[in-house]
This record gives sequence, structure tokens and C-alpha cells, in this order.
Amino acid sequence: MTISIQAICDAIGAAPAGAPYDPAHGIDGWSIDSRTINPGDCFFALRGPTHDGHAFVPALAENQAALAIVDHVVEAAAVPQFVVPDTLVALQQLARWSRAHWGGTVVGVTGSAGKTTTKDAIAALLSVGIRTGRTIGNYNNHFGVPLSLLRLPDDCRAAVIEMGMNHAGEIRQLCDIAKPDIGVITNVGWAHAENFPDGISGIALAKRELIESLPPAGTAILNADDPRVREFRHIHPGRSLLFGFAADADVRAEDLQLSPDGARFVCRSLAHEAIAFRSPLAGRHGVSNVLAAIAAAEAMHIAPARLVDAVHNLSVGKMRGERFEKNGITVINDCYNSNPEAVRSMIELLRGTPASRRIVVLGEMLELGREAEPLHRGLGQFAAEQGIHAVIGIRGAARFLVDQAGEAGLSDSAASFFESPEAAGDFLRDYLRPGDAVLFKGSRGVQVEKAIERALGN
Repeated sequence: MTISIQAICDAIGAAPAGAPYDPAHGIDGWSIDSRTINPGDCFFALRGPTHDGHAFVPALAENQAALAIVDHVVEAAAVPQFVVPDTLVALQQLARWSRAHWGGTVVGVTGSAGKTTTKDAIAALLSVGIRTGRTIGNYNNHFGVPLSLLRLPDDCRAAVIEMGMNHAGEIRQLCDIAKPDIGVITNVGWAHAENFPDGISGIALAKRELIESLPPAGTAILNADDPRVREFRHIHPGRSLLFGFAADADVRAEDLQLSPDGARFVCRSLAHEAIAFRSPLAGRHGVSNVLAAIAAAEAMHIAPARLVDAVHNLSVGKMRGERFEKNGITVINDCYNSNPEAVRSMIELLRGTPASRRIVVLGEMLELGREAEPLHRGLGQFAAEQGIHAVIGIRGAARFLVDQAGEAGLSDSAASFFESPEAAGDFLRDYLRPGDAVLFKGSRGVQVEKAIERALGN
């Protein structure tokens, strides 16, 4: 969005300092990373656990930045500076101001798994009928959501904003900034369980904050196949749309056909005729994400019949179920992040992949707290029950899933644990053979993709 320098000053209550500026000059570039500054951008000098953005303010003039938001005057900087008590608060204030003045429709998306893929799918489908902006990547937290709002194109009339959380109250705070008109919840799972003493019930309440924050005229779009999520419709006074495979879903999939390269299904809804779709997003969870996007489009008065090409042309995100072949081996790279529900979905996808052997390489799932051992053991048991030929665990609590897979029947040679992805990759280099299909998945901090690089040279 383009905002004049004077409007920025007024919105955040800043005290101007430093070099002179033109109050009428419009700024449309926003950054918290000095390495990404473009000419004319506004830089917010945020303080983090390891870096202080104020240290980089003197170098902004080299990149022709237009403005720096600081909490004290940086004397050596040759750029205009707006001084505020807290630069993060100022970023959020400006985003809140821009949201109010923009006046378009915001679709908020959250969930324990699939929210980034769903966000991207919603943006692609809404773009069929309306100019749409979205969160880039997974900028979904207390600074990512404000930046996403500020970076919306001036001419867009809809925005799809991803909202993450690892503590209660965070989504409510993000909603106070983004003011969503439509709320989409993909599911409730065990992600970030260590921060919720009440377990999954507490996680569900934290996700529900999105629906509680909707205006009465807003629309809640809820996963009919998740019993906790579908109940959220009872706390929203406005319209609710259920999506999924359940018979009572307002937007549901029937005649599902899954294949290694995606899915085919028929979408039926209460308001429209049945439409056949083909999607590159594989697995039931991939189809569920597409159904959420179709429901969001329906909430914006875009009929399913207009979405066939957009669904067919959806793209798979980096390390989010990417599939390729190397040396006769089928690789599914889903290393971006992990939680128990997402792992089960990907194991089911692997089970349906044609192969002589099916192998899972699972990194430790982080932030599960006291639930770490039972949840990892549950996945080891599930993998063995699904006919997986080998389970490779990487780091920490992944040892429990390997132990459980062995107890469930896998031989010692088919259930192996390694302390690092590099060590797992070295083992896999000799273990894998043509005809195998292998799934790589783990929490971001484990960096399971390094095992792919060591095993296959990618």
C-alpha cells in the first residue's frame, strides 16, 4: 500500500528527526531487514533476541531508503527518522491504520496444519473474480501480519492473511490488526502443545479466537471433518460454511481419486451444481485445503464452475509435498515443518505411492512438551500399521517413533535412529535403491532436507 510520509507520522504518533522529508511523498515499500531495502522504502528498526535493527540504520542511505522508524535518534544516519517509543508497536499501529483506510475484504487463515497451502489456494481462487493480495511465504506472526497488510497492492480488494500462533491470545491480537471478515480454520492438532497445559482443548480455544473475532456479518469457514473445528460454528452469530468430506459439509468432495501427482474429485455444494476438479495437491489433506479455498470463493460470490482451471493450476510450495525422481527413487519432500496430523496425512499419501519399498524419514516434531513421547510413539505405530517398509528417525524424540515402529514389527534394520540429518543421509545413500519411494518430513528446526542432500545430492 502507498501511504504518505505525513500520514505515517500521524498514524504512529511519531516525532520527526534526522534528514528533511517531503510530507506528501508516498511510500509503498516496507521492510524490517536492511538487506532487502529498495530505494524509497520505509525501514522499521525492530529489536530482536540477537539483532537490533538500529545498528543498520546508518547504512540505509546507501540503498536510498526514504524513512526509518526508530526508538531513538541514530545520529550517524543520513535518512529521515520517525522516533516512537516502540518500533514493533508502531509497525502494528500503521498496519491497523492502513487496514481501516483500505476497506477491502480480509480472509484470515489459521490451523495446526495446511494453513500456508490453504492461504495460497484461497488467493489463487479468489483472483479468478477479484484482485487479491496475500501473505507471502509464512509471514504469519506479530510482525509478519502487519508487513503483509502494508505490502498489499493498492488496487487489490481482497487479502488472504495467514495467522499463526504458539500461545493463547496471539490470534486475537493479530485479528485486532487485520480485522478479518472471513475466517478459515483448517484443523486443530498438537502443534505447539508444550505451551498449552490443557492440551489440545487449549489449542482449539486459541484457534477459535479467529472465529470469535469475526464481525456478526462475517463468514466462518470450518473443517467439517475435524470435530473440534466444526463446533466453532455455534459461537459465530453470522454465516458458517463447512467444508470437507462429511455428508453434511456445505462444500464437500465426492468420488475422490488419489494419485501420486494429485487428486480428482467432484465438488458438491448446497448452492451450486456438482463440478469435477483436478488438483495437483496430493492426498486427502491436499483436497481438504482445496475445498477450504472453494468455500472461501463461494463466500466471495465466486461459483465453483469458475474455479476449475485455477484449481488445476495450483502449485505445490517449496518443501511442502514436492515430488521428484532421482536415480529411480521417488522422493516426497515435505520438510518445511511437521506435526502429528500432518505426518499421518503424508504417510497415507506415501502408502498410496507405487513403489517396491516405502520409507519414511521423520525428523523430531518440536514444541510438543509432555506429549512428545506418546505422539512420536503413535506415529511409529501408525507407520508400521500402514505397511511402511522402513522408518528412519532423526534427532531427539524421534527415537520414540523408531522404538515403537520396532515394537510394532519392523526389524532392527528397518527402524533406525540418527542424531543428525547428515548422518541419516549418509545411511540412506547406501540403503536406497531404484523403485523405492521415500518421504522426508520434520520440524523446521531439524532441517531434514539436509538428509536429502546427503543421500541424493540434491
